[in-house]
Amino acid sequence: MEKEIKSVANVTRNDVKESLEIAAKIPVIPEVQEYSLEEANLALTELKERKIRGAKVLIIK
Repeated sequence: MEKEIKSVANVTRNDVKESLEIAAKIPVIPEVQEYSLEEANLALTELKERKIRGAKVLIIK
């Protein structure tokens, strides 16, 4: 399985390279909340109310 990293930040390729080198040295454990398509409105409400920790991911099957 191929892994892909996407960023919405305004960073350079070198910034990402340096960040990944640092992250490889420390135990970075991302927090992700998954929502089904039926829960999309809940996820949007939580984003609007700033009830977020980590990333919210909408799962479409």
